[in-house]
Amino acid sequence: MTDIVITAANVVAGNSATIARGTAGATITAGQVVYLDPTTGKYGLADVNSATAAVRNAVGIALNSASANQPIAVCTKGPLTIGGAILAGVAYYASGTPGGIRPVADNVTGDYTCLLGLGASTTVLNVDIEFPNVPLA
Repeated sequence: MTDIVITAANVVAGNSATIARGTAGATITAGQVVYLDPTTGKYGLADVNSATAAVRNAVGIALNSASANQPIAVCTKGPLTIGGAILAGVAYYASGTPGGIRPVADNVTGDYTCLLGLGASTTVLNVDIEFPNVPLA
């Protein structure tokens, strides 16, 4: 299982991207996948093999780095220059590494699936999150 390597400084939302703003509940780096904690209302690192359902439910990808209790912007939909090498037409998923992104071929049996989007080019991910909340068989 190999997550894509992301350069945080190169993560940039496209002009038509939908951006949510909030507060980090943990240390988050630009390009990491996040969830929104229903109890605290803060963003944390999503992890598809977490025992906690909310943590498995990614809501977007961080656009800036932040420590706990600092402001954070999150791309929830649309084009995102991901800051790493991806392939056009390939589906990318949240990974079992907190905050990680992996291609569909690296999904692991037993992990919950959370589609983040499809590669639009070698650098742009078209974010369109789908989370069926069922483990991969």
